[in-house]
Amino acid sequence: MSDQPPQRDPHDAGPYDALLLLSFGGPEGPDDVVPFLENVTHGRGIPTERLKEVGRHYFLFDGVSPINAQNRELLDALRKDFAGHGLDLPVYWGNRNWAPYLTDALREIARAGHRRVLVLATSAYASYSGCRQYRENLAASLAVLAQEGHPVPRVDKLRHYFNHPGFVGPMTEATLAALDALPAEVRDGARLAFTTHSIPASAADTSGPVEGHGDGGAYVAQHLDTARVIADAVRAATGVDRPWQLVYQSRSGAPHIPWLEPDICDHLTREHAQGAPAVVMVPIGFVSDHMEVKYDLDTEAVAKAAELGLPVSRAATVGADPRFAAAVRDLVLERAATERGAAPARCALGALGPSHDICPAGCCPARTPLPAAAGTD
Repeated sequence: MSDQPPQRDPHDAGPYDALLLLSFGGPEGPDDVVPFLENVTHGRGIPTERLKEVGRHYFLFDGVSPINAQNRELLDALRKDFAGHGLDLPVYWGNRNWAPYLTDALREIARAGHRRVLVLATSAYASYSGCRQYRENLAASLAVLAQEGHPVPRVDKLRHYFNHPGFVGPMTEATLAALDALPAEVRDGARLAFTTHSIPASAADTSGPVEGHGDGGAYVAQHLDTARVIADAVRAATGVDRPWQLVYQSRSGAPHIPWLEPDICDHLTREHAQGAPAVVMVPIGFVSDHMEVKYDLDTEAVAKAAELGLPVSRAATVGADPRFAAAVRDLVLERAATERGAAPARCALGALGPSHDICPAGCCPARTPLPAAAGTD
């Protein structure tokens, strides 16, 4: 009789018995826009007329944000990938700000008897709004389940995947495709503008931790590392060493509060003034082509470029790319193996290495501390 323990199935997700896709949510019709924005801005006392003004870009798209449809595509891709690789793990979906709501999804998970849940957030980077706030939402929803008398599952969040090959690879390929979409005469001189959501400078300073940046600074450091990997891969594929910069978009804060800059439209203006023949916008900060991409880049930034006479193109986001679905499977199995006491390989490109599994105490703090699940606080 062998003294060796039995080998685990490499596609065994135990101890986890469900995966939750956790996203922002978005309106799916004109009548949804203001109620959706009321959810997003809950507690801030913003008048309805102001919300209508804020939401004007949704009405340009018949009141429909593309994010929900894209999440449905990602759900299908994950389920197809899991089934094709023998991973028996049901996948649920819940949103922070619109149906299907997070609390409803967790209630369904609890009623189905699941007790250990992994969470995939549709945000690849460390920040309050991209990580901690989702963890606060999880804690609040789990508290509702407890009040209702449901068994409360334990939830763990998958690590940040900004530098996983299954995220970086599709973004690199999309950048090359965007270059090919430019007129041939400006293609070799085109510069790269890596875009992400602007956040308050104070939030960027306290995002983290990341090695070499202390307790904060992870948001910018992670984006720069991802941009550098993609720029290097594009140079290797094209033989052209292109100037590139990390720029920001979708600012929504008060004018007197410092947010990360430069804004993409200001950047395009400066690039044109400096003689850039063309610019490719690469939205590395976004998982799918949702409203911030379709409006802030495809509408506003493209209009600014047309006003300047500057040729631009925009790289696609990873969306439901099969390689991204495979990356999620890899992250699930990695975390499951870690929970079982193994030391699995942890895929990561660039200089920063794989992110932490469990957010440490004080990570990406809010102005008003709230309970947060899937971490040490």
